[in-house]
Amino acid sequence: MEIVPVIEQTKTIFRDIIKKYDFSGEKVQVTVGTLTPRQAIGTPERPDYALLQGKEVMIEAQFRNSFGQAFTSQPQTFNGVVVDVLNLGLESNDNRAIFIATFNAVAAHLGLVSGVRHCHNEEPEMCGSEIARQLMQRYGKIRIGMVGYQPAIFDHLVRQFGDNNVICSDLDVRNIGSTKFGIKIRDGKTDNAVIIRWCDLLLVTSSTVVNDTFDELRAMVSSEGKHLTMFGVTGAGISALLGLERICLRAH
Repeated sequence: MEIVPVIEQTKTIFRDIIKKYDFSGEKVQVTVGTLTPRQAIGTPERPDYALLQGKEVMIEAQFRNSFGQAFTSQPQTFNGVVVDVLNLGLESNDNRAIFIATFNAVAAHLGLVSGVRHCHNEEPEMCGSEIARQLMQRYGKIRIGMVGYQPAIFDHLVRQFGDNNVICSDLDVRNIGSTKFGIKIRDGKTDNAVIIRWCDLLLVTSSTVVNDTFDELRAMVSSEGKHLTMFGVTGAGISALLGLERICLRAH
């Protein structure tokens, strides 16, 4: 049976929400230039977050008085009405980011989801520590694969589970092949299948929904009988409304 891509499932849900609440003509604004890295993440203890190094950009959609965010490497601003967002072609990263950020904002407005804005300052460090402890309490000392390098989470996973039980892949060429906390970062384009076969749990950045790699990862995890959990604010709405597991403990 063919599996419907997550972005298409989200579009169906979004269409139903818009129809139910008559949001079609409501204004929505997506900003890029005014949301600086410091606004998005503040001044965390570590300098090597993708946001702070300009590798990814956080866009933010505003719907009425609610907000939704999404990570993307191809940011675009947008001003229009909600139905215009629904009608965007979702074949490109920039449009998918606008769509997901807006979906998060509308879902937040309706009280369907929480944790839609990125944590700030010391909170990413606290989140990383709490995620590692929570996963240890939930699963014991398992092998964890991580897709999408996030320094605080990765560091605390290594501390909690040991460097023999954690592997990470990334798409950033500046990270691939480098050693982080004693572990060589793998290539997210070529090594994820090996990581999935090796691990018990795959921890996946939810920005994979925007860069169109989530469905492939999910299919591989399912075929190997492993467990998938996403992290990050991008996946706030889809995790809540599609029943996907997400861990994001300090988001606002």
